Amino acid sequence: MSYKYSMQDKKNSILPEKTAPAGTSAKMRWLVAGSTIPMLGIVAAIATAPQSTLDTTPQQTIVEEVAVAPVNTSSDNGVFWRSERLQRGDSIARLLTRLQIRDAMAEQFLLQGDAARSLLQLKAGQSIAALTSDSGKLINLRFNDSNGDEVIVERKGEQLQLTRQAVAIHARPVMKSGVIQSSLFAATDKADLPDSVAVQLIEIFGSQIDFHRDLQRGDKFTVVYEQLNAPGEPLRTGKILAAEFINEGKTYRAVYFAAQQGKGGYYTADGKSLKQAFLRSPLEFSRISSGFTVARFHPVLQQWRAHKGVDYAAPIGTKIRATADGIVEFVGKQNGYGNVVTIRHQGKYSTLYGHMSGFASGVRKGSRIAQGDVIGYVGMTGWATGPHLHYEFKVDNVQQDPLKVALPNNVPLDSRNMAAFRSVSNDMMHRLNLLRNTNLARFD
Repeated sequence: MSYKYSMQDKKNSILPEKTAPAGTSAKMRWLVAGSTIPMLGIVAAIATAPQSTLDTTPQQTIVEEVAVAPVNTSSDNGVFWRSERLQRGDSIARLLTRLQIRDAMAEQFLLQGDAARSLLQLKAGQSIAALTSDSGKLINLRFNDSNGDEVIVERKGEQLQLTRQAVAIHARPVMKSGVIQSSLFAATDKADLPDSVAVQLIEIFGSQIDFHRDLQRGDKFTVVYEQLNAPGEPLRTGKILAAEFINEGKTYRAVYFAAQQGKGGYYTADGKSLKQAFLRSPLEFSRISSGFTVARFHPVLQQWRAHKGVDYAAPIGTKIRATADGIVEFVGKQNGYGNVVTIRHQGKYSTLYGHMSGFASGVRKGSRIAQGDVIGYVGMTGWATGPHLHYEFKVDNVQQDPLKVALPNNVPLDSRNMAAFRSVSNDMMHRLNLLRNTNLARFD
């Protein structure tokens, strides 16, 4: 075997080229051709494999016109149920927009009269369902009002009608607890306790704890209360069934019980009534700007004088409540007190309310007043440098400190009701103990 090189090959190639002997080229061509024939068969097979016998079937294209009914874009054949939950700050118009109600007559109907009053009383989170046509025409609207009744607005022909129907309300007990770090309402907010329940908590223990001055960091509370639900819809919170408040290390407990005669009330675990004949405060929410003292520098007269009452700072117009049952003894202006009301109560007790901006309707001399009735409104008439209520509590016409004087209790449970009360009390005390021991903020 010989090798031939040229200078150009030497430059452009890497491997030398072999030169075959004479006569061998024809043999190689036959060999290559023989080996290639089977490969061509394979390629041909691959190229024709997707075809089938159907390809040889004669085909005919048929074109037929089908009549299509015209689309009526104004039809209301489709109906849709939609449900929305009321959001904070919602207006009726905004709610209707989210429900996709595009019906001028329906909007006008829902923005006035009984329908509007019922809608405006709803709270955030409550749901409203609407049945509308595909063009937004209102067919049916349903929601539960604050009393639990189902309100139905329904189209009758070309008119809308509002009806109500009672629904079964289910009361579910809810248990929550909290610890006071800064204020009572900050603690109730953190425990997700509704404000209505927090207010009840203050009223229940208000005769034992001064919520204006006595609260301490680390005080604890535990509450069992009712959550009232309509079918599938939470409505509102109900009454407190049992509560515990630990203030400055001292434990106070209350249980709700409805006796056989009269309405229910709150009692200690051993059946003593917590309701006092007098409320400690004539205002629900206020801060005490001036406590009881026999010597106070009068801000108007600029001299030291006895201040035999308690001043409650509050915005003008805040409602003032009678602290006990009684008969109105005086209504009108009285020297430095400005507009004033005095009430004579059972036995030796009387109360005075001064600096009012005005009197409640029906309050006049000789009127019979029940505990908690609104008798007037906070103002700054008379000698006053700012809006507040001046409140006096008198025993035999002598002023006493209403925050410290011993107040008479109501009649306790009698023997006929004690057995039923113990059954209720034992169950509620078990719930309070359970929540305290498990150290939960909420237990439903």
